[in-house]
Amino acid sequence: MERRLPRWSELRELARPRPLTGDSTDRRLAAAPTVTDLREIARRRAPRAVFDYTDGAAGAEISLRRSREAFERVEFCPSVLRDVSAVDTSARLLGAPSALPLAFAPTGFTRLMHTEGETAVGRVAERVGIPYALSTMGTTTLEDLAAAAPGARKWFQLYLWKDREASAALVERARAAGYEALVLTVDTPVAGPRLRDVRNGFTIPPALTLRTVANAAVHPRWWVDLLTTPPLEFASLRSWEGTVAELVDRVFEPAATIADVRALRETWRGPLVVKGVQGVADARAVVDAGADAVLVSNHGGRQLDRAPTPLEQLPAIVQAVGDRAEVYLDGGVLDGADVVAAVAMGARACLVGRAYLYGLMAGGERGVQRAADILAKEVARTMQLLGVTSVAELTPDRVRLRS
Repeated sequence: MERRLPRWSELRELARPRPLTGDSTDRRLAAAPTVTDLREIARRRAPRAVFDYTDGAAGAEISLRRSREAFERVEFCPSVLRDVSAVDTSARLLGAPSALPLAFAPTGFTRLMHTEGETAVGRVAERVGIPYALSTMGTTTLEDLAAAAPGARKWFQLYLWKDREASAALVERARAAGYEALVLTVDTPVAGPRLRDVRNGFTIPPALTLRTVANAAVHPRWWVDLLTTPPLEFASLRSWEGTVAELVDRVFEPAATIADVRALRETWRGPLVVKGVQGVADARAVVDAGADAVLVSNHGGRQLDRAPTPLEQLPAIVQAVGDRAEVYLDGGVLDGADVVAAVAMGARACLVGRAYLYGLMAGGERGVQRAADILAKEVARTMQLLGVTSVAELTPDRVRLRS
């Protein structure tokens, strides 16, 4: 083939520089087509201890890796030649509509990731039309979140404390502020061994040690944001200065039993979700005690390392209690295809935590919105490629786990 120099007219047709639009945050987020890309942006923008607190898990992080590996083993069974020009991604969760089979999971210390914190997450949930569960360990009060996102479907996640009167007061505040559901977490009798936090010397609030001061030099915006906004503190606790594990071991109730679920059922008249169920026997027990839904979860791998993998446990739990209660799943969900797979395997919906926290670290409220938009688009596209037009068509014959 004869070589030649290209003509300028030919090069001019190929040169299509993209115009710079919006501000730097918008451009940064637009360059992230997946949650994994948001994670990488978050890793660069947040101090190491903050990113590791979000990204890490307990022990050797085996449970977290297994959760992701389980989703990687998913194999879809698509149908072709179906009209998928329009798909309905909506679902009914606890008797009310949700735009997606998805909810934002409760996460602690959320203003640590970005000072917009829980209010940013609540506003995005309101716009998208999905529920958001505010954590007992949140950094925004029940009342402030309700005021910031009045139209959102608000759930409140409850840990049982040794101080039962304080726990009861939180439940009453949730009722008075219009929260529709309680999410009782039952897998934290003591703190899990989160070794990244130990190695980073991570405390709440962050201590100004030589290490953090050095880290501030490469993350100045994060530190300026933290130090020029209201102090980072727990909304439901008195001030605390120490590690997360020390706080959990001091405040949480290791003596909680199934009787506590029954007692909460008697005092709370709205829907009750029990989070942290990892086996069939416990699922039956909490439903017998009055739970309206069970959340199959190993706390994102952050409590007991080598715990059962939620996706692998899901079918048996659905078979055991799915006719009496809704079954949700969390842990390792980073893609809309993960959501579709879990729903096809029997879950009513998935809850995501890390996914939106990566977005929050990457760009505040706009980053959370980007994470939600990515997941929604992936859910819809996966459904279209599967050949289904509604969530009701996501049945077990659509998916299998490769051995």
